[in-house]
Amino acid sequence: MARPLQIGLLVFPDVTQLDLTGPVQVFASLSDATVHLVWKRVEPVKSDGPIVLTPTTTFAECPQLDVLCVPGGYGTDALMEDGAVLDFLRKQARGASYVTSVCTGSLVLGAAGLLEGYRAATHWSAREALPLFGASVSTERVCIDRNRMTGGGVTAGIDFALTLVAQLVDPHTAQAVQLRLEYNPAPPFHSGSPDTAPPDVVAFMEEKIANARARRLEVVKRVTGR
Repeated sequence: MARPLQIGLLVFPDVTQLDLTGPVQVFASLSDATVHLVWKRVEPVKSDGPIVLTPTTTFAECPQLDVLCVPGGYGTDALMEDGAVLDFLRKQARGASYVTSVCTGSLVLGAAGLLEGYRAATHWSAREALPLFGASVSTERVCIDRNRMTGGGVTAGIDFALTLVAQLVDPHTAQAVQLRLEYNPAPPFHSGSPDTAPPDVVAFMEEKIANARARRLEVVKRVTGR
């Protein structure tokens, strides 16, 4: 009997919880998969909102994963310079079938040297960082380049996970999971992308995140020596 798929998602301080919990909800629907929430210690970790998340295993005890996933959030700034995190990702990536991310989690993959020569997606506000890691920017909601699968910002994590389930199992299973979750988006506005949002909304958001965006880019430049 084949062993269950081993799917691991990184949990860390200031993770954007929906980057993590969206894919987890999809993966947890698979009967033949074990989902691991991985961090340095098994103790509660605060997300970027009021939700506290509890890892299920540590770097040291985590089995070899079939799917390695790094979600995003402001906490990724620290991860890009965290040797223990980067070493764990490099070690797991060598044996993983899929190396994946959601949102700015792709920058952490980049910092670990796992996106050089690959196309990758990320949150729209972080796209300028990807070329510094040797990656080509994809504006797709889900980008697939060989065994690298990267999702755009936050809510794209659900699309990413369903896309991956279709590859791991089959499209029928992915569609059944989608139906179970009643994932049938009908947003009240078309402001989910800078390409479709009103200019004043884009300007407002760009001003609001300007400082955080600049800090993140400084970290990327430091990590890459640029």
